[in-house]
Amino acid sequence: MMRTQTTIGAAPGQWAQCAKCKKILFAPDFERLLRVCSHCGHHHRLRAQERIAITVDEGSFVEMDTELISSDPLQFPDYADKLSKGRASAGNHDAILTGSAQMGGRALQMGVMDFAFMGGSMGSVVGEKVTRCFERGADQNQPVLLFCASGGARMQEGLISLMQMAKTTAAVARFQRKGGLYIAVFTDPTMAGVLASFASLPDIIIAEPGALVGFAGQRVAAQANVGKAPSHFQTAEYQQEHGMIDLIVPRREMRGTLIRLMETLLGE
Repeated sequence: MMRTQTTIGAAPGQWAQCAKCKKILFAPDFERLLRVCSHCGHHHRLRAQERIAITVDEGSFVEMDTELISSDPLQFPDYADKLSKGRASAGNHDAILTGSAQMGGRALQMGVMDFAFMGGSMGSVVGEKVTRCFERGADQNQPVLLFCASGGARMQEGLISLMQMAKTTAAVARFQRKGGLYIAVFTDPTMAGVLASFASLPDIIIAEPGALVGFAGQRVAAQANVGKAPSHFQTAEYQQEHGMIDLIVPRREMRGTLIRLMETLLGE
């Protein structure tokens, strides 16, 4: 069965509303279409586990680094409670799942960020997991695939969070010096420190249609008052027009596109 026909978790008899065009959607059809609106094509966000299920060969994902859990190094007010709520809402220990998997029978290392965990923010655990992902890829001579979804740095960890930008950038550089293939997929949103570090360093950058992609948020950009931004500013389409993104690929075509790219670049 084609992976594009996978149902994520439809609830028969229920209805959903598109977050963009506000049309009412029949939930089973919505889930069958991988949470893409059948009217306007809006790609709704997926959870990390859902993304993995529709991307890799069935049953092949093995999660790594499950022992890594964020602490509260700065004793930031209410941070411990936010971490607990993030774990409960996302079902993950932190804002990224990393591990080994196979796609089209090819072994690879992958990471999938989850916006449901504190907006996909990058703290010490995210940085460490991303770094280890590239280290395993280099050691095992396997490509690395990362799905990005983040609002930026984890402010509750202060400078420790910002240091992850340099740490992950160095990890990518070491991996690429060994000749490793790195592919990143920008999903909605891919912003700030994640975009300014490991997300912008792949050999190939793919994005889902309509994904928000940029450094500062649109309100911050507007406050700079350097000029009127175009209507599609900070979208995947805008970034592709200006040379940052290589491909924009609909969700139902993502798995096949990734497999073909790896076959082309790495051989059968």
